[in-house]
Amino acid sequence: MAKLRPSKKPWHKAFKSSHYQSIYARIAGMAEVYSDDYDTPWKDILEHAFPEFMAFYFPSAQTQIDWDKGYEFKNTELRQVVRDAELGKRYADALVQVTLSTGMESWIYIHIEIQGQKDPAFAQRMFTYNYRLFDRYARPIASLAVLADNDAHWKPDHYGFKVLGCSHQLNFPVAKLLEYESELEQLEKHPNPFAIITAAHLRTRQTKHDPESRYRAKQALVRLLYQQGWEKQRILDLFAVLDWMMRLPDWLEQQLWQDIQLIEGETQMPYVTSVERLATERGMQKGMKKGVQQGRQQECLALVTRQLRRKFGREPALDNALTQLSLYSLAELEELADALLDFNNIEDLEAWLTQ
Repeated sequence: MAKLRPSKKPWHKAFKSSHYQSIYARIAGMAEVYSDDYDTPWKDILEHAFPEFMAFYFPSAQTQIDWDKGYEFKNTELRQVVRDAELGKRYADALVQVTLSTGMESWIYIHIEIQGQKDPAFAQRMFTYNYRLFDRYARPIASLAVLADNDAHWKPDHYGFKVLGCSHQLNFPVAKLLEYESELEQLEKHPNPFAIITAAHLRTRQTKHDPESRYRAKQALVRLLYQQGWEKQRILDLFAVLDWMMRLPDWLEQQLWQDIQLIEGETQMPYVTSVERLATERGMQKGMKKGVQQGRQQECLALVTRQLRRKFGREPALDNALTQLSLYSLAELEELADALLDFNNIEDLEAWLTQ
């Protein structure tokens, strides 16, 4: 198979996301809380707890899936469809292959979109993705949407057209997070991990201009993570979503970090304060001392390392490649972060490093 040529497109556009802006704000010592929006941490917990995602937001669809047959994420395929569609900004999304329990079709695809803001073109995008996926795979496509925006009156659930006696319409199920607001206290007691995510979204909205109240809400939700008996990876994935949603001024982040250390001491579960998390924090602290530029380089290195680990696991060849990355400049790491999205195997990474 021919090796992929790494993309030369600058990665500065990706670094304009709210997550990286938040990181850089902390490095520079800025205490202002940025606007509340959401992006890729959803993908980690979605992949880690997909059956629970379906059970919480789309229970009717969840009962029609044969979970004993397993499921498989097809996000590489989805990225190709999205790239071809040229529909502008991409949001958290996923494509999953599942087997139905009805016997009508042996398997289908589920396309999921998690939308963080009101977008007049959203329904049309769902329609476009649906027919493009069907055209490519000739399999039934179920399109599902989670709306995490702040407009209580915006809830698109269909798109189509009629012309000259021909009609074509997509109706898709929608989970609107704001509609759970009356159940907030019950959500915080619910065993499903997406109940905590929904509660975090609602608490973030409630505390938009009250950082101290947000700190208390975030502390309570973090404590809940350790009371559920979940495995380490689930706690880490959920904490990533909470941390991204519920941004705090730097002084309150430092206080929360002390709280987390106490919680983990009480529960004997040192998860968030693991070596990987500490390495990231130390990299950020080093950036504060030596300048914003070096801090950005350290954080970019940590992010690239995490993504490569997630993509290729613990292969010895990857360990050898990672030892080289500390010598790379920020610009080179940014370019690698862009290129790695298209890597199919470790050989593609090695080819990029030796070019």
